[in-house]
Parts: sequence; C-alpha cells; structure tokens
Amino acid sequence: MAENTTRTAYTADTLLAVTVGVFNERGYDGTSMEDLSRAAGISKSSIYHHVRGKEELLRLAVGRALDALFGILDEPAAVSGRPVDRLEHVVRRTAEVLLAELPYVTLLLRVRGNTATELWALDRRRDFDHRVAELLRAAVAAGELRSDVEPRLATRLLFGMINSIVEWYRPGSKGTDGVAEAVAQLAFDGLRARP
Repeated sequence: MAENTTRTAYTADTLLAVTVGVFNERGYDGTSMEDLSRAAGISKSSIYHHVRGKEELLRLAVGRALDALFGILDEPAAVSGRPVDRLEHVVRRTAEVLLAELPYVTLLLRVRGNTATELWALDRRRDFDHRVAELLRAAVAAGELRSDVEPRLATRLLFGMINSIVEWYRPGSKGTDGVAEAVAQLAFDGLRARP
C-alpha cells in the first residue's frame, strides 16, 4: 500500500524564501545545503535542480534586495524636481522597500564580504549609498538642507536610522504603521535648512 504524502512543489522563488529565512536565522556561513534541504522539506538534489549551490541562492537573495533599492533611484520622483524632494522620496521609498522586502534586506545588511557574492553585494550597497550622498550634497548646495551637517555623516545617519528597522520591526506589530513616513519626517525635520 502506497503512503499518501503531500509534498510541496517548490519553485525557485519559494525555495529562495525558505533559504533567506534559514540564512537569517543561522547565518550564511553557518548554513549547510543539508540545513536548506531540511527546512524546505526537499532533497538536496531537488535544490540543485533550481540552483548551482548555496552561493547562488545568496546572490539571488541579496540581488532581489539590491534590485529593489536601485529601482528607487530610477523612479520619476527620484530623478526630477528639487534635490531635497528627490532625496526625501528616496529616503521614504528606501524604508518602504526595506519593510516590503524585510527578510531579503536583512540578509543584505548582514553580509560581511566573506565570499565573492558578499563582496559584490557590499560594492553595490556602497554604490547606492554614494548615489544617495550625491543627492544629499545637491540639496545642501541648493540651500535646501542644512550646511552645518557634513553630507557623508548625514547620509550615514539616514541609513543608520533606516537600516536599524530590521532589528526591531515585526510585520503586524502594534505601533508599526507609518514607519516609512515617520523616518522621512524625523530625518527631514532635522535636516531642512531653516530660513
């Protein structure tokens, strides 16, 4: 008599979601293909049907977060208008992307440069940070933001506030509505140039 078992059919996307959860829980270096196989409830050979290995899964996961972040820089509100308005849009949308892609951005923020993929991700993160810093400098030069706060410091403080969300935010938790708007208001109330 055949045993009646229901097996979840995995796609690359569903496998990636499970993988990101395990990477965030155990760390990339502390995760084996056996761990991923067990968490997904499929064999290692089934995983290899979708990807070449663990590092490819990491690249897909951090790539998803990076693509979402870089997509912000191409949005109409990020490319036209006053520099301060463009920067505020980027800051608000960065927080929104972090919330929407929380597990993926969390993983991105935890890479340390131990593999080729991690080095690639760190380089792309730095590029994103530099592009936002350039926008901040343009807003300072236009007299729209305070000139007494060094742009590199202001950029680091902005990203520090946004990136810290991964440490405390839990979807559906009481009092977490309006996070992106609160980030933008707090940041720009303090950064705007005073008449």
